Amino acid sequence: MNQTRKWISLGLLLMIMSACAPATEAPIPTPLPATPVPVTTQPTLPAPTLFPVTLTGAQAGEMVSWMDSGTLVYIPAGKFLMGMDQADAPLHEIYVDAYWIHQTKVTFGMYQQCIKVGACTAPSPEVGAPDYNNLEFSSYPVVGVTWQQATDYCSWTQGRLPTEAEWEKAARGTDGRTYPWGNDEPACDLANLLGCYAHTTDTTDFPNGKSIYGVFDMSGNVFEWANDWYSPTYYSESPAENPTGPVSADYRVIRGTSFESDLTQAHIATRHFNASANHRRDIGFRCVVPKPPIVAPYCQLQSYLPGGTASSFTSQAQACDAPNAQARGNYCAGGVGYATLDIPAGAVYEVLSKDFNCTEAVVDGQRRVTCSGPKTLTTTAEITVCNPQCSGASTSNVGVAACDPGYTVDPSSSACNYSPISGAPDVAGCPVGYIMIDRGAEKTCALLPNQNGLCPSSMYYDSSYGACISVSGIVEVPYGINRPDTAAQLYAGCASGYSYDANFQCCQAVIGGNYPNCPPGTTFNNELGACAPGDVRLSGPGCVTVSLTTIKCSEREDFCSKIKAEATCLRASYACSWNDVQNVCTIKPTR
Repeated sequence: MNQTRKWISLGLLLMIMSACAPATEAPIPTPLPATPVPVTTQPTLPAPTLFPVTLTGAQAGEMVSWMDSGTLVYIPAGKFLMGMDQADAPLHEIYVDAYWIHQTKVTFGMYQQCIKVGACTAPSPEVGAPDYNNLEFSSYPVVGVTWQQATDYCSWTQGRLPTEAEWEKAARGTDGRTYPWGNDEPACDLANLLGCYAHTTDTTDFPNGKSIYGVFDMSGNVFEWANDWYSPTYYSESPAENPTGPVSADYRVIRGTSFESDLTQAHIATRHFNASANHRRDIGFRCVVPKPPIVAPYCQLQSYLPGGTASSFTSQAQACDAPNAQARGNYCAGGVGYATLDIPAGAVYEVLSKDFNCTEAVVDGQRRVTCSGPKTLTTTAEITVCNPQCSGASTSNVGVAACDPGYTVDPSSSACNYSPISGAPDVAGCPVGYIMIDRGAEKTCALLPNQNGLCPSSMYYDSSYGACISVSGIVEVPYGINRPDTAAQLYAGCASGYSYDANFQCCQAVIGGNYPNCPPGTTFNNELGACAPGDVRLSGPGCVTVSLTTIKCSEREDFCSKIKAEATCLRASYACSWNDVQNVCTIKPTR
């Protein structure tokens, strides 16, 4: 009770004291001003201004490698003189749009790739024609194919057979010349005709006979299928621009000449025809790709020895040049097969194969070795040619296989695997095979031609830009550059038999190993695991080994004597000739 009274008294005392104090307002809490949320202001930047690109554009005769291991040549748009003074080929002026055409006839090696991926059927075996399975003939023109087989191949390469007009312009140019090389009469160093060799030859054997655009074999070797139906009156009915032939007819056009043709049909404007289902040992083809699409690169390619001739390679042990030994061709005479080899003066050689007899002579200042083989067999001989200044050097093999920019050599197989770079130059610039392009707002590495002077498939070297660009004029194509998004947007896909691998940005073979063969004019060298120029391979310091092939020279069937009409005989002039004195059709002799 006393404790309670104490607390009450204390409370009263406090009340009295507060009543006597001066009056004040109770403090009202003032809220702090809100802390502003920091705002990061992103300035609106203009898009990077790239320096404009100046392009020269593809020029007449420009070359690009293509997806079938062949090379395409650019034929510009314009007019040209077509035909000559013959009933079915009157001279007239035609305009043709620009297009790209195979530099060589399609070879056995090129055609083999199409067979392996299932897009083409095998050619028919022809009496007197090379065996298409024999790698020795991989650069020879494919024969034994029908018009449809040729069409199927061209479709697989994103193209078609050339029209008559396209074929003749590529062969003739715009100056109305008589032959691809000009107006000089044919000779055995210009084309494989006149019976010079009595069989087909490598598609690159006659560089002196190329057309003004640089196209091989437009005269000689084998005839070529064209896309058109044949009509003897079509020239007088055709449009003046881009003629494509009649709507239908009984025969398809074939153009050019064969190894058995003579001067009567050697004019480049001469027209021939054949049933589209027919196939022969002297009919091949080449393709036109009007506008090459941007196809993705292959995931794997063959490595190669750069330079084009053996003389460009030197020994690693001693600085002595390997001799420039070139297989010139082979022919039949008296039922015996012969092969020839040109070698430099002063070189020494050794025949490494039995059953071959070789002699040498100087022909027009050129030292030439001629060898004969067994009469009834197709046989290959090997001849080693050496520079005597390199005597005493080690005999270990030399020669370094190369890959295109964007590829690296697989040490285990010598194949080239697609290995694109980042594309951004570092402090050292760009890797070998690339060049730095300065566009003002950015610098990037762009692809250069390979060691043989060619850009990747569907690309050419533009002299104004200073690097390889697409034939369509697009400079951002990421060949050899690791840009998956750009690749997915620009690549038109892969050929039949291949699928696009987005991770590696390249065309992967559906069936492993079916990648392009060696390009025309080269063969695969087993010792080096690479494509080597012609039949030549390096076999030691200052030495090359050349393979010479002599073919079986059997007697030909004389079907000419069964022909009674002169016109029919002339249509078969690839093998027959008309004797006006005796009024008979006779088989042409081999030379």
